[in-house]
Amino acid sequence: MNVNGKSYIEMLKKRPLNVQAVYGEEEVGLVSGRDIVEAFRETGGIILAVNARSPITVKGVLQAARKLDAAVYIELAKSESTYCKGTFDNIPEYAVKYSKEIGHGAIFGLHVDHYAIKSRTDLLSSISHLRKIIENGWTSVAVDASHVPDWENLCFTRDVAMNIPPYLGLEVEVGEIKGAGELSTVEEARFFIGGLNAWNIYPDLLAISNGSLHGTYDASSGEYEGIDLQRTAEIAQIIDPYGVSIAQHGISGTAIEKVSRFADYGIRKGNVATLFQNIVYGVRMDPETGNAVIEDGSYIKENDRGISPELWQKLVTWCDGQGYSRKDGNYKKANLPMGEMIMNEKEEVVSRIVEETQWWAERFIKAFKAEGSAEKVLEVIGRRNDHNSAPERKIMNLRSEFSQSTAPGSKKDGGDYSD
Repeated sequence: MNVNGKSYIEMLKKRPLNVQAVYGEEEVGLVSGRDIVEAFRETGGIILAVNARSPITVKGVLQAARKLDAAVYIELAKSESTYCKGTFDNIPEYAVKYSKEIGHGAIFGLHVDHYAIKSRTDLLSSISHLRKIIENGWTSVAVDASHVPDWENLCFTRDVAMNIPPYLGLEVEVGEIKGAGELSTVEEARFFIGGLNAWNIYPDLLAISNGSLHGTYDASSGEYEGIDLQRTAEIAQIIDPYGVSIAQHGISGTAIEKVSRFADYGIRKGNVATLFQNIVYGVRMDPETGNAVIEDGSYIKENDRGISPELWQKLVTWCDGQGYSRKDGNYKKANLPMGEMIMNEKEEVVSRIVEETQWWAERFIKAFKAEGSAEKVLEVIGRRNDHNSAPERKIMNLRSEFSQSTAPGSKKDGGDYSD
């Protein structure tokens, strides 16, 4: 991306107000999620959305984005911000820093992933918390109240969304993402998106439960990737008239060949988290899926990848002390206690993490048909007169059509599936 080009310079002037307020003097291509999703709806590709549990991941992803002229998301879940080195405070700073190091030119959004709302207490605390996050420069938010029944999900999501500036991206969720056979229904999606529309809430993206799982698929325990693309397409068709597309969560562990077909089923955003953590840790991965390989009840550390063997041993010792098995998904929680040590690894160690991150990010960008998408984002931005990317959509439903008595109803088990 030519940072001296007319369209790039125009983009800088039309970035979201919260970005201009914090980074107005930087030539960083941090744009609204609204603009990115609109570009991908028009091109038919998929946005690569990478969870930055370690800030090192950000650099590799931005390098890939700039090289392939692809728009991407850097994201972090609400829960991840409590157990990772990456936080809602520092990820924007790292993103701008790394963007500057590569000469700017990467086009990206900062996405608040899985902002979980499970109760009225969460709802009330979200008002001030999200305001602070947005003031830091985040440009898209995923409101996730999927943990509660459909009627409460509609109400909680509506109320949180009303406190998010409409010029920022908005993702919502129906159905908890917890593995093969767990499927959101078309009826749930119609009720949820139609009800939000009746209240003037216009999401860009809907995350659904379509058989994916967050984290590693443990084949030794009988887990498998079970993404149901037919159900995905059925829901995508129902929500498309509302200007909403599918966000696919839980892609780590899915074969690249299958990923390359996602765009044909209405998916416009693809979340990848654990795979990039596997790169940082340097655990053995299946080359076609990125799934962590488990042998004899344990992850396998490869000494020429990821963090140093010495730091890996410290990580394992810490996890042992927490009572985690050596194939436990809770290894993700070592990101915080090990975070500073990871950032301070020798230059050659950090470099190999960044290089492998970039290689996988490029692989996904190509599979997602996202090459050249940055130019399309600039085109979308260039159509507007100013910075405000709030969507122009129509109310298609009456509020009276959506009530507790007409909600589809959904069984909840009280589990936490938010990252």
